[in-house]
Amino acid sequence: MTDQLTARRQDELLRTMHTDLYIDGAWREATGGRRFAVENPATGEELTTVADADPADAMAALDAADRAQAGWARTAPRERGEILRRAFELITARADDFALLMTLEMGKPLAESKGEATYGAEFFRWFSEEAVRIAGRYSAATDNKSRVLVTKRPVGPSILITPWNFPLAMGTRKIGPALAAGCTVVLKPAQLTPLTALLLAQVLEEAGVPAGVVNLVPTTRAGDTTGPLLQDPRARKLSFTGSTGVGRALLADASGQVLRTSMELGGNAPFLVFEDADVDAAVAGAMAAKFRNGGEACTAANRFLVHEAVAEEFTAKLVEKVRAVRLGPGTDDGVTLGPLVEEKARDKVQAFVADAVAHGAAVLLGGEVPEGPGWFYPATVLTGAGPQARLHREEIFGPVVSITTFADEAEAVRLANDTEFGLISFAFTTDLARGLRMAEVLETGMLGLNSGVISNPAAPFGGVKQSGIGREGAHEGIEEYLETVYVGIADPLA
Repeated sequence: MTDQLTARRQDELLRTMHTDLYIDGAWREATGGRRFAVENPATGEELTTVADADPADAMAALDAADRAQAGWARTAPRERGEILRRAFELITARADDFALLMTLEMGKPLAESKGEATYGAEFFRWFSEEAVRIAGRYSAATDNKSRVLVTKRPVGPSILITPWNFPLAMGTRKIGPALAAGCTVVLKPAQLTPLTALLLAQVLEEAGVPAGVVNLVPTTRAGDTTGPLLQDPRARKLSFTGSTGVGRALLADASGQVLRTSMELGGNAPFLVFEDADVDAAVAGAMAAKFRNGGEACTAANRFLVHEAVAEEFTAKLVEKVRAVRLGPGTDDGVTLGPLVEEKARDKVQAFVADAVAHGAAVLLGGEVPEGPGWFYPATVLTGAGPQARLHREEIFGPVVSITTFADEAEAVRLANDTEFGLISFAFTTDLARGLRMAEVLETGMLGLNSGVISNPAAPFGGVKQSGIGREGAHEGIEEYLETVYVGIADPLA
């Protein structure tokens, strides 16, 4: 894509899209006309401004969601599904617009943004089909003196809080099951990447979502704005994707009303390469698991644990692949690694590398902040960081590989499980029995077995330990927005 063509498309898209709050089926200014700037991380320059919601705006959104709840719950499942299907088709038709917005406000290369447009749209198609498959059951009680009727009904108005790293997919992964189940929503997108969510709201409006069913409140004051919603008895569900620290605070806030919660929190994914692994496949998997989204993903491989028998070969081949990574603005042709999302994120990654070096790590590639504008950090490979290095304990959230060796399977499992997190793990082995053992002994909600990317709308996404509560996607995803109701019936044959 040429710079001139990109600039024209960018100007037209930003000029024509809505940038106000979306409440009760209408686009409106924030209270007091407050707005905040959205910046391009590749340049640090302002892209546009967006309405900045305050607590009163958020409460207006909840008011609208509450008014719309009964009608939406009564809407035929087929109709709810057809609306989601239309939204899927509209996102697909505007995939280039969504991709450009994501690259502009978040930084990932256009090819990856296009991939997210496809992935994100698929949640709407998946849950359009799940809307008509909400099922209960009818059975005889064990003593045959009564009957058991089990039905499902929507939880009710849901507060959805999404992160900046996958601006489209995180929205569709939450909105899709909520709408399919019959729940209305208030969505608060990340401050750094609200533009994609705003275009998504516009698409949902075009798809025929009734007024009040979807409400969108971008804000720079997340806690102040969403906090009162969690204390309001009309809100019945909270779904959050983000850091474990913020998740803990939200769980505390949600406890007052005993809200149903879904928490997709931090990760510290181990990437295990056993002595019998196909090393070339492991290297390809490592590139996907680490550098997809520039490493800014909770599913990114964080700790590379490699058997000492293949460590030299794996490291040499990985360095060769990493050396070919091209750093630059995501809109430029051929770029495979864009900037980090903001200066603070770039500085944090640099601090991780410096700390690792202080704890004995050798820098095989990268490790230095490049000159020039934007929040760029090069693809980096480290080996030999001591056990006290921060990157063994905390999410790097950047394009840094840190390799540690192990001697046997027992040590690999011990190192992999030595974390408070448990979102995803990766294991490369040609031994099927060992792979199945890893599925049973690794403390993780998901396992990539000989695969570096396993996210799929048809699969349940979520973690254990302090990586979260609940699952998104798959058949399990819609259950998060449904209440189970039991009706005891007197024996009809008595």
